[in-house]
Amino acid sequence: MSEQNLSNMVRKFRRWNELSQGELAERVSVSRQTIANIEKGNYSPSVHLALAICRELGKTVEEIFGEEQEN
Repeated sequence: MSEQNLSNMVRKFRRWNELSQGELAERVSVSRQTIANIEKGNYSPSVHLALAICRELGKTVEEIFGEEQEN
């Protein structure tokens, strides 16, 4: 799995839930910069943080952090 796949899915579902980076960050107890870096692919979240993000976005780990299916 590439970092780009990870960052795109976090951004996609955050926007789908109409949350700003700051709002998501507050809900999962990290800084806005941490969310921005996850979305850019500059930071890989811990398992604990990844689960918290998934819970807040109402998605499974596989939906947000899973590999893209190749056709």
